[in-house]
Amino acid sequence: MRTWWSRHHNVWRQAEVPLTEAQVERLIRQYDTDGDDKISRKELRAILKKLGVRFAGFRAARAMAHVDANEDGVISDEEVNELAKYAVSKWGVTIT
Repeated sequence: MRTWWSRHHNVWRQAEVPLTEAQVERLIRQYDTDGDDKISRKELRAILKKLGVRFAGFRAARAMAHVDANEDGVISDEEVNELAKYAVSKWGVTIT
């Protein structure tokens, strides 16, 4: 879920906008800084910060422990779907 601020009647309000699967994939690719098509804990932390998730470092570590099935320290293409499910259940991210 991406957070946007809008101004209505001179009052700033926070509006949450669901992300499409394509937007999530683009976001993941954007933060794949080393270009290996895998997401490291550091890269996941940057993604969470971009989404406005509180305690991004802690939550990235927890997500890695939950999602990284083969325990190689990165989230591969096979594990991205599990990450999306985890994001919806634990962080309130909405994917449309």
